[in-house]
Amino acid sequence: MRSIWNGAISFGLVSIPIKLVNATENHNVSFRQIHTTDGGRIRYRKVCELEEKEVSSAEIGKGYEDADGSIIPITEEDLAALPIPTAKTIEIVAFVPQERIDPLQMDAAYYLAANGVPAAKPYTLLREALKRSNKVAVAKFALRGRERLGMLRVVGEVIAMHGLLWPDEIRAPEDVAPDTHVTVRDAELDLADALMETLGEVDLETLHDDYREAVEELISAKVEGTEPVKAPEGAPGGGKVIDLMAALESSVKAAQEARGEDEEPAKVTSISRTRKKAQPTPKAVGGKKSTASGAKKTTSSSTKKSTSTAAKKSSSSSSTAKKAGTKKTAAKKSTSTPRKRTSA
Repeated sequence: MRSIWNGAISFGLVSIPIKLVNATENHNVSFRQIHTTDGGRIRYRKVCELEEKEVSSAEIGKGYEDADGSIIPITEEDLAALPIPTAKTIEIVAFVPQERIDPLQMDAAYYLAANGVPAAKPYTLLREALKRSNKVAVAKFALRGRERLGMLRVVGEVIAMHGLLWPDEIRAPEDVAPDTHVTVRDAELDLADALMETLGEVDLETLHDDYREAVEELISAKVEGTEPVKAPEGAPGGGKVIDLMAALESSVKAAQEARGEDEEPAKVTSISRTRKKAQPTPKAVGGKKSTASGAKKTTSSSTKKSTSTAAKKSSSSSSTAKKAGTKKTAAKKSTSTPRKRTSA
């Protein structure tokens, strides 16, 4: 791989000559701008506005436009002579746990290759020290006319460096979160958990760029003069208001079918809903208790009241009771078989 920068890693008093190599590559399909009428290429020509003529790349340099519109020329020699130690050096400033690095700061990735035989020993020393410490190195370096932050970590047997954005280059997430109050039900969270569990993990090596492949197929069809494959009708679109519960349930089912699972979608029951609720105290209905104990208490209370009332009315009702008793005795004698009278 072709190096894009040569310099050294400054590790205390240890200097490690290295070459910087791009760790990633772009596989996007490139397009040219054309004139839609006749298909001619649209080109941008670099023209000097003073002479009004096109100039070559070798004649083009850098310049800074001042507030009044004047241009201040800046040469490569001017930049190389800047009094900063990172002009040709990756200067390690600290070692920190990788969790301290916000992924939002991650930028381009590079491999650091040892430059020459003498660099092998200090390179290996730094690599093994990073492995044993389980930390990453935070460094400063200059590339393409500006000083940058970097994070050094071990990838296999190689030291990789991720360019980092400066902290003040990360925007605060203001006015990004929903500004309306939304309540998420436990049932919805349970289905979301079930969907996450069903989808599980994925081997990142199996993922690929479907859009790029579709563009390549489109180009091949155009070249061969055949009809390009079109998206099926009713393809899902974004931004539609949907039934969240129904969508979650369908997603769980679809994910299980994709994985060849025939069982019913996993159902997660929230612990808070499985707790037994305390039985409520029976309420009086129509002035009476609904439980057996309540009935007993009512009977006991009624008995006491009846006894008190009977005691008060005993004198007035005694004669009536005797007459009623005489009538009942007479009725019994008339309907039953005559028996011999026995002495009391």
